[in-house]
Amino acid sequence: MRILGITIPEEKRIDIGLTVLFGIGRSRAASLLEKAGIPREKRPKDISLDDENKLKSLIEGITLEGDLKREIAGNVKRLKDIKAYRGVRHMRGLPVRGQRTKTNSRTRRGNVRKTMGTGRKIAEKK
Repeated sequence: MRILGITIPEEKRIDIGLTVLFGIGRSRAASLLEKAGIPREKRPKDISLDDENKLKSLIEGITLEGDLKREIAGNVKRLKDIKAYRGVRHMRGLPVRGQRTKTNSRTRRGNVRKTMGTGRKIAEKK
């Protein structure tokens, strides 16, 4: 089963398999399947052709994959251009949503481990 040029894994349950599409998580997959009238336990290989077409038509109405990534990048660029606080945090590579940075945030800042010292240079050799 292919949707938007991406192959849905045949052996996984359909609700898990749909999450390979960027922009579809577990809850959105469940709601799409409910609208299409497809049981969540089914596997993509067991779905009939008309059910597959129903699901594809529902998914085509949602912004996914490349378009969604472009939209997100545009939103971040807008924040950077207007020099909003969140945009400045994006530019500096720091956490954007108010997290602490004294400890944690290793993934956002990079694994920068600076140990505390005395605050002065090492004494010259005597």
